[in-house]
Amino acid sequence: MSSFDALFAAAKAARENAHAPYSGYKVGAALRTRDGAIHAGCNMENASYPEGWCAETTALACMGVSGAREVLEVVVIADGERLCTPCGGCRQRLAEFAGPDTPVHIADLGGLRQTFTLGELLPAGFALEDKDKTGGATS
Repeated sequence: MSSFDALFAAAKAARENAHAPYSGYKVGAALRTRDGAIHAGCNMENASYPEGWCAETTALACMGVSGAREVLEVVVIADGERLCTPCGGCRQRLAEFAGPDTPVHIADLGGLRQTFTLGELLPAGFALEDKDKTGGATS
C-alpha cells in the first residue's frame, strides 16, 4: 500500500467518526510522521462554533501525544464539490510541524482531487526565527 493510500484510508475512517451535527460536514485528516506512523483525526463541532476543532487539529493532537514532532505528508478528506483545504488556523498549525515542501493531499470519498505543498497553501507564512526542527522555540 502506498503512503498516500494508507493516509487516505486513515483519513476516510476518521471522517466517519466526525461529530458534525450542526454543519453536517464531516472532515477527516491523516498525517505521516518521520517514523512512518500515521495519526488521524476528525472534526468535532459543538454548539459554540468557535470552540469546535478541525480534523487537522485532532490529527496533530494525536501526533503530539505520541511524542512525534515532524509531519512529512498530509491528507484531508471531505465530501463536496469544493476542495476542502485546511483553514487558516490549521495551515499555521501544520506549519509548526511541517516544512513548506510538505505535500498536502486534498481528497473526496472517491480519492485524490489535488495536491498542494504547505508553502502553496500558506504563502509568506509566519514563523519565529528561533524555531528549532522539533517544532519548539529555542531559547
